[in-house]
Amino acid sequence: MFNILVCDDDREIVRAVEIYLSKEGYNVLKAYDGNECIEALHNNLVHAIVLDIMMPVKDGIETILEIRKDNSIPIIMLSAKSEDEDKIKGLEYGADDYVCKPFNPKELVARVNSCIRRYTKFGGIENLKEKNVYEVSGLLINDDLKKVTVDGKEVKLTPTEYNILLFLTKNAGKVFSINQIYENIWEEDGFSAENIIAVHIRHIREKIEINPKDPRYLKVIWGIGYKIENIK
Repeated sequence: MFNILVCDDDREIVRAVEIYLSKEGYNVLKAYDGNECIEALHNNLVHAIVLDIMMPVKDGIETILEIRKDNSIPIIMLSAKSEDEDKIKGLEYGADDYVCKPFNPKELVARVNSCIRRYTKFGGIENLKEKNVYEVSGLLINDDLKKVTVDGKEVKLTPTEYNILLFLTKNAGKVFSINQIYENIWEEDGFSAENIIAVHIRHIREKIEINPKDPRYLKVIWGIGYKIENIK
């Protein structure tokens, strides 16, 4: 059974989320501020976090920053604000996805399911029998070990970043639209996915490229999408 940590200062929201996730078969751990969230994460095996942004004591952004110091666990933001700026800010600090309040419980459950699928692939929970290694001129992904290296130096990626890079590297040379990338990684419709993909692409570039502004591997094809350059 997967453990989902739900953190929101509104106890009614936490209870409602617990009901829906429990029906889906998840075990729900509860926290009501950022400090409780960090403590619960340290004391339990957690597979994903649903985290409110606006909280007292320690808000969601501070909590994400602390978690990301040493943990790549999937994080889904809850935010009462729907402006793109708020969504982008959370993604910039390391969240994997977001749901805006008031939210449809079915949407939240679907996003948790999607995060868990990506996390289990990334974390090696699935037993892989064959060695899967993908290489593009110094960029190497060992999908059995979930390890990425560039010129021999290991690169640390979040589960979402890893899966985007793996998808593009497996298909090196092929251009994918934003919607195609989103639909392949999140396994749902990619409507209005521009901001999510753009932020993750920028983070990947910052980690794998010597000069992110002049990328060697991860290229944008303006008006079309992105690709991993098939360097010989």
